[in-house]
Amino acid sequence: MQSFKRSTRVAELLQQHISKIIQEMNNSEMGFVTVTGIKLTDDLLDARVYYSVLGSDEQVLNTQNILNESIPEIRHQIAVRLNLRRTPTLIFDLDTTAERATKVFELLARIKSGEEHPAESETSVTAEKTPNKSAVKPKKPSKNK
Repeated sequence: MQSFKRSTRVAELLQQHISKIIQEMNNSEMGFVTVTGIKLTDDLLDARVYYSVLGSDEQVLNTQNILNESIPEIRHQIAVRLNLRRTPTLIFDLDTTAERATKVFELLARIKSGEEHPAESETSVTAEKTPNKSAVKPKKPSKNK
């Protein structure tokens, strides 16, 4: 039987309940929010909640503001629903992993198709003209007597 740290188990439980609490908030200014992960300290006192938002840039900003303003309410709901000695303090961080992954895939597709970005083509030309100083190392004089 594999044992897991208590902080890992509590983080999974917190993720489920925070997701439900956010869904129950029913705020039309928020985009579609997904809690992507929670990083909980070993002493269970601080929780960093990572979330992603589907929607416009305005909805992302509204969601950030609404979540940060409703931290006390969310903590209270967690305290009511879970039987923890202390309810962790919550810090909401926007998770931009999906956006970064999309940009990387777009760049890889461009490279595969042979298309170059205008700024990249200038840097590649200047890089070809400049010799690599680290490639040629001067020899040290030998100390044979």
